[in-house]
Amino acid sequence: MSASSLVQVIQEAQCIVIKVGSNVLVRGTGLDLPFLYTLAEDIHELRQAGKKVVIVTSGSIATAMVKLATPARPKALPLKQAYAAVGQLGLMWEYERAFRVYNIPVAQVLLTRGDLENRKRYLNSHNTFMALFDLGVIPIVNENDTVATDEIRFGDNDSLSAMVAGVVNADVNIILSDIDGLYTANPQLEPGATHIALVTSIDEQVEKMAGNSLSSVGTGGMITKMQAAKICMNAGIHMIIGCGRGNHALRRLMKGKTRGTLFEPSIDAVSAKKRWILQSLTSKGKLVIDDGARQALTRKDASLLPIGVTGVQGRFERGDCVDIVGADGVAVAKGLALYSSDEIVRIKGKKSTEIEQVLGYTNHDDLVHRDNMVLYNA
Repeated sequence: MSASSLVQVIQEAQCIVIKVGSNVLVRGTGLDLPFLYTLAEDIHELRQAGKKVVIVTSGSIATAMVKLATPARPKALPLKQAYAAVGQLGLMWEYERAFRVYNIPVAQVLLTRGDLENRKRYLNSHNTFMALFDLGVIPIVNENDTVATDEIRFGDNDSLSAMVAGVVNADVNIILSDIDGLYTANPQLEPGATHIALVTSIDEQVEKMAGNSLSSVGTGGMITKMQAAKICMNAGIHMIIGCGRGNHALRRLMKGKTRGTLFEPSIDAVSAKKRWILQSLTSKGKLVIDDGARQALTRKDASLLPIGVTGVQGRFERGDCVDIVGADGVAVAKGLALYSSDEIVRIKGKKSTEIEQVLGYTNHDDLVHRDNMVLYNA
């Protein structure tokens, strides 16, 4: 695949996650501020083009290592957590300063794996990101190292960026690293290694190419990037590994002036989510709908609104999977509920404009969005 195809993926993307690794963000004496300020300028250009951007940043522990004059990365978890607490404040302050030049507000979002594996907290995270987008704010994400235990840690921000890409329904996840993509072997050890421009599936051969090259300041090498690529590709999201070294590294990648590796999914994000709903999720309850709602779902590709629901069966929470059935009991669709069973009992048959009046709040106008719904026999 040519560089123009990689550029096309970025140009056509509406929502982009950009992961900034420690190896490109941190220099021996501290944060690489020229890199950070030119990154802010490049992201400003993306936003001017109408794109939503999320940054997933490493660097809190590495920043603290410089501040505390520590030559080696701490190994014990409590010490790592202490270093993260020291470094996170300074890290976010520099991001704040860099984006202030363009009058762009930023927000700190700290996550653990538990936040994204629990469906309710996952939805809460999604809603927070959407609200930040609506406010014109750039979310800057890092792992919440100060509270994360081994059981709920991502372990590396490559995987975190891939999971965040799923949360925000991103079109592409760009990982800025100290290498310009995947090679047939470690290019630092084998100068004859060949650069791989396109990966359409991650098999044993690709994993063997990735090898294992941990860095001195980060926690991930090419192996963790392959794991992130698997997450993205399974979710129908493109991923790009590009070199983040030097000023305007992102701009150069966007314009095809530097190369990278594009990981291309075989299915789109909506199809991937619907396959997951159909094959992997067990329904916790049922929503009974009238004939008008059935026609809207099957003929107009509409979302399910409360006015079309006549009954609720079972108990379920927001984010749980539910069956949607007609008055005759025949299953029409399966999808993710945006309200709990208790809430839907109160708002069924109502207009969407009446939800806030009944509940005292509103999360969504629909009960099941069409992108989170699979129609049977469709």
